[in-house]
Amino acid sequence: MDPFGRTIDYLRLSVTDRCNERCLYCMPENYRPWTQRGDHLSADDIVRIAATATELGFRKFRITGGEPLIRPDIVDIARRIWDLAGVQTLGLSTNALLLPKLAEPLKQAGVRSINISLDTLDPGGYQHLTGRRLEAVLAGIDAAAAAGFECIKLNCVLLRGINDDQVLALAEFGSARAMPVRFIELMPLAPGGPLDDRHFFSVAEAMARLSRHDALDPATTKPVGHGPARYYRLRRSGGVVGFIGAVTCADFCADCNKLRLTADGKLRPCLGRHGEIDLRQVLRAKTGDTLADAIALPAAILEAIANKPEHHGFAEDFEMQRPMVAIGG
Repeated sequence: MDPFGRTIDYLRLSVTDRCNERCLYCMPENYRPWTQRGDHLSADDIVRIAATATELGFRKFRITGGEPLIRPDIVDIARRIWDLAGVQTLGLSTNALLLPKLAEPLKQAGVRSINISLDTLDPGGYQHLTGRRLEAVLAGIDAAAAAGFECIKLNCVLLRGINDDQVLALAEFGSARAMPVRFIELMPLAPGGPLDDRHFFSVAEAMARLSRHDALDPATTKPVGHGPARYYRLRRSGGVVGFIGAVTCADFCADCNKLRLTADGKLRPCLGRHGEIDLRQVLRAKTGDTLADAIALPAAILEAIANKPEHHGFAEDFEMQRPMVAIGG
């Protein structure tokens, strides 16, 4: 439990800061991700951290990136985490480009849910936002559906003047496939990028736009997941939509239950604060004291929980020191 009475039982594990897309809100144009080197956590490192977290009561895990599917050992990492005693759920976030060949192996490895980034259904808009082709992500979504994951959610970052005209189309796309669509407010997570406050489009505006076409009823059951989205059911179509108002919702952090591990081994108590604890350094350190070495990693994770702030700093002119792709989605 953190200092504010919240149970922290959810760990997001970034396995790389490399990506096969360059989304405008995630990776600045001048950012050059590192390749797999000595500062890149190995599969053994990642699994050891996850195992230690389960011993401390963590039950929910999500593999993220960058794009996690570009790691050649991603299926092995997923399988080893799922096999840990105490793990109740295992999810994965992806842009779906590599799902046609990996969806079924990931399902067999234990991944229960998939979050897929889909910010627009306009081919030209998708090319502008990501540098890739829309047809490729749609093929990945079809592959995920065929694999039979417990839940497939589609994530859209709201961008005024870029994709705010896609809210209804995306909601209808998800409804037709029984896939919840989550609309996410733009957060200041890509320093030096081309997006700024002019592109901010709130979840309240998205809800109002949807409401002109279909009534939104609070969902009585929540889709598989453990994040902060507030879900509604579209009365006419029956589809489920979620809204993640990280910037405008005053109580957004009230039930936060997560920590984030970056691909270079830093444990972040909060996405919207700068504090980090270097778990890679803990993993590499050997004092010669068997007991001290055994308790160092659990102690570092508990320190991160103890340092978890009450709320993020997005309303306080917060500026990231490194982009979202380097932190983990």
